[in-house]
Amino acid sequence: MKINYLALKAIYLHEMDRFRRTLTQSLLSPVLTTSLYFIVFGSVIGGYVEKIDGISYGSYIVPGLLMLTLLTQSISNTSFGIFFPKFNGTIYEILAAPISTFEIVLAFVGAGATKTLIVSIVIFITSLFFVDVQVKFPLLMIFLLILVAFTFALFGFLIGLISSDFEQMSIIPTLFITPMVFLGGSLYSLEMLPPFWQAVTYFNPVVYLINGLRFSFYGVSDFNIWISIGTMISFLLVCVTIVTVLLKKGYNIKS
Repeated sequence: MKINYLALKAIYLHEMDRFRRTLTQSLLSPVLTTSLYFIVFGSVIGGYVEKIDGISYGSYIVPGLLMLTLLTQSISNTSFGIFFPKFNGTIYEILAAPISTFEIVLAFVGAGATKTLIVSIVIFITSLFFVDVQVKFPLLMIFLLILVAFTFALFGFLIGLISSDFEQMSIIPTLFITPMVFLGGSLYSLEMLPPFWQAVTYFNPVVYLINGLRFSFYGVSDFNIWISIGTMISFLLVCVTIVTVLLKKGYNIKS
């Protein structure tokens, strides 16, 4: 299959330019939020919490905060990216152009994942000013960050595709993703929970993502790393399948 690189590049750069125009909001807000987490949880509450698996509490929550940023930013960046062309009607110009649905998805998802990874790097650098952070498996960390960024950027594309208004677009991130991250061991170890709630937590897929990223940092995890990677790849394949089917049918985009 021949790829229209010019069209793909045009959409990608357009999305990145939108990110540049809102750079202050896109970067400053996550940095301030993360700094508050480290001040409140890392410094204040962390002083009353013993080390977890030999790691200070402030350092222990870094992967969880990174995952929170990855999931929320990936979804919001791409969902807004595809929703606005639908909202203002410019999506028809894209559909009329000599570009395949695969290239459209790749451009929007690639731009969303790139923006998310930039924000994640800034968050990681910010964490270095507050706590001691060590990355035991840097290549694994990079792989997981890219995998999660692209997977949830694709999930965000799916949300923007099926949403008919702004309210629908914010339901899943607000009511599901953020609570799942906070209840997924981002700020604590699963061993700190009673047995019943540990069993309930196993049904939260975000738990496996956070533990996978934490393993790449400190070599400690509540699960086998391959379970985390397998969960992520499985979700990626599900998103690819659903987006492919919806785009072929022109669901909520050609009508």
